[in-house]
Amino acid sequence: MKKAVIVSFDLFTDIDIFLAWDLLNRINFCDKDFQVKIVGTENAHTSVCGIKLSTHGFIEECNDADLVFFGSGQGARNVIKDLGYLNRFQLNPEKQIICSMCSGALIIAALGHLKGLSATTYPSAFAELRSYGIDVLEDKHLVTHGNIGTAAGCLAAVDLMGWAIEKLYSKKLRKDIIASVLPVGQGQVCLY
Repeated sequence: MKKAVIVSFDLFTDIDIFLAWDLLNRINFCDKDFQVKIVGTENAHTSVCGIKLSTHGFIEECNDADLVFFGSGQGARNVIKDLGYLNRFQLNPEKQIICSMCSGALIIAALGHLKGLSATTYPSAFAELRSYGIDVLEDKHLVTHGNIGTAAGCLAAVDLMGWAIEKLYSKKLRKDIIASVLPVGQGQVCLY
């Protein structure tokens, strides 16, 4: 069984978590042995818009997941300052796909997995990501290196999740899942 985990925290950006959740769960139409979980440090976390989101487990589940996704939000800047939080992660980019939206890249950087790489993030986090010694590509919405991907701008999640799905499965599954969310008349495919 393959497993993807979406990391939430208080003050996460709603669309990051929910768009990734929806796209990854579409894999289940093709692979019933695929599991997606939302994890955090509490039983529930509240978004920047005030939605209370129940978690399915705790962040330690990231350590054996095939795909780990970090969303963004004001809360990302809080968790990167918490050494106890960061020490709960034992990620391995040789064996896991690790990706982020916008300021979620700060978490990957704080964990040391962007060292020596370029990355992208939301413009309000450019300077902070640079403070980790990261080469920030301000004009790129998706930057990938091996199993690590960073994306910037909420709708870039479509390309980021497509990249991750292709790495986990195939180009065909990526194409089918992304096509399933296209506007009608733009090549939409029905998965169900």
